[in-house]
Amino acid sequence: MRRRGTARLVVAVALLLAVVGGCTSLSSPTRTTDNVAARQSAAPSGSETRPNFVLVLTDDLSSDLLPYMPNVQQLIQRGTSFSNYFVIDSLCCPSRSSIFTGEYPHNTGVYTNHVPDGGVRAFDRNGDGRRTFALALQRGGYQTALLGKYLNGYQPEQDQPAGWTEWDVAGSEGYSEFNYTLDQDGVQVRYGSQPSNYLTTVLGRRADDIISSTRRPFLLELATFAPHIPATPAPQDAQAFPGLRAPRGANYDRVPLNSPKWLRRLPPLDARDNARIDAEFRKRAQAVQQVDRTVGNLEQQLRSDGLADNTYFVFSSDNGYHMGQYRLLPGKQTAFDTDVKVPLIVAGPGVPAGRTVSAMTSSIDLAPTFADLAGVEPAGGPDGVSLAGLWHGESPPVDWQRGVLIEHHGPDFDKYDPDMQTVRYGNPPTYEALRTSSALYVEYQDGEREYYDLTQDPFELNNLAGTAPPEVLAGLHAQLRAMATCRGSVACQVAAR
Repeated sequence: MRRRGTARLVVAVALLLAVVGGCTSLSSPTRTTDNVAARQSAAPSGSETRPNFVLVLTDDLSSDLLPYMPNVQQLIQRGTSFSNYFVIDSLCCPSRSSIFTGEYPHNTGVYTNHVPDGGVRAFDRNGDGRRTFALALQRGGYQTALLGKYLNGYQPEQDQPAGWTEWDVAGSEGYSEFNYTLDQDGVQVRYGSQPSNYLTTVLGRRADDIISSTRRPFLLELATFAPHIPATPAPQDAQAFPGLRAPRGANYDRVPLNSPKWLRRLPPLDARDNARIDAEFRKRAQAVQQVDRTVGNLEQQLRSDGLADNTYFVFSSDNGYHMGQYRLLPGKQTAFDTDVKVPLIVAGPGVPAGRTVSAMTSSIDLAPTFADLAGVEPAGGPDGVSLAGLWHGESPPVDWQRGVLIEHHGPDFDKYDPDMQTVRYGNPPTYEALRTSSALYVEYQDGEREYYDLTQDPFELNNLAGTAPPEVLAGLHAQLRAMATCRGSVACQVAAR
């Protein structure tokens, strides 16, 4: 990380060079279509027609919370949703590192939330901060802002990373939503316990100010801590949804047949477990109410400022969350869809309304998409592919990626990790997994395997790794090995087909 004074000088020079050097004419090698320039030229007239971006990235939000978010539901109606969008690991820091860089964990070197193989230190040590979408867009003349959560291990007294023009970030105190310090561009501001100090509310107000005052074009990421545990709701929402219970789907309180060792010995959920799961689900639904209002307020601010027609609004999560499925107490880190399949909703210029895209996509695709639509070169060599065409109603090419890689290191028993879980909550050993449109295939470091045929078993309840035809398993193994070692968009897309 750079010292703050130096950072501002470098930012100023970079922006000057962007204007003088004509950085806006750069092309992206990861484009899926030749129509990006046409889409940009169709933007509203003015001195700066390149699009703006607003990314709302939630923490541990699972799709079962969307029914309790009316503004997000309206966003779904106005925009395009991706029904097969996956994160590359159901764990905060690896997931966010890959979102920033567009790279798989085997290329970012970030596998966990803490050293030696994770956290902000691993991100910095591996030079990942020099390959983020924020740096790419800032070099191309964009104003960039990060509000809320950065990476695990970051604390407000640390220096501001490269690539961000505006920095309003909290450390681990942010999980509580009250009594935290927010680093506001180098000024340490302490917030207390008054309702107006609720962190999600503070971030929303700051985002409104930035949208109204910053120079165009801009990229703003609002990264909430909600609904991560302790899932503290805003005071006005603390009594919402009385009696609400967690969903009980077909995989609730059931262990898959032929489960791996870490999972098969879990006891059935008892009355106390069910009560705890219901109470946490209710708190999570309460905690996303202010997130939902923030989404609505930001969209209204964009409309009021005349920016809505030239701004891509993106809503997603860093990972999912299981609550009773597979007999697991509330948590994450598995390769099941509960943990890795998350919402991706996009609205903006040229994005069809009410459309659902089923093509396989993942969190490493966001960074190259932002660079593509901004007309700039990626800061590094992303493994993902631009989704610009899919965002604008185009069909995926015939050679589109058919698989997504998931990489996880575990088990993790670091007591300082906010995501530390016992086996009952989901703390699997190290694994690599391949998710296709019809299968989930997992290889554990200890040699165990899982294979679920999703065409017959959508709830992932029958592990066929011991009975499937050898040629099927061999094909899945070969594709998984190719993806687990790929580097760069071209190689990773070939491996994913």
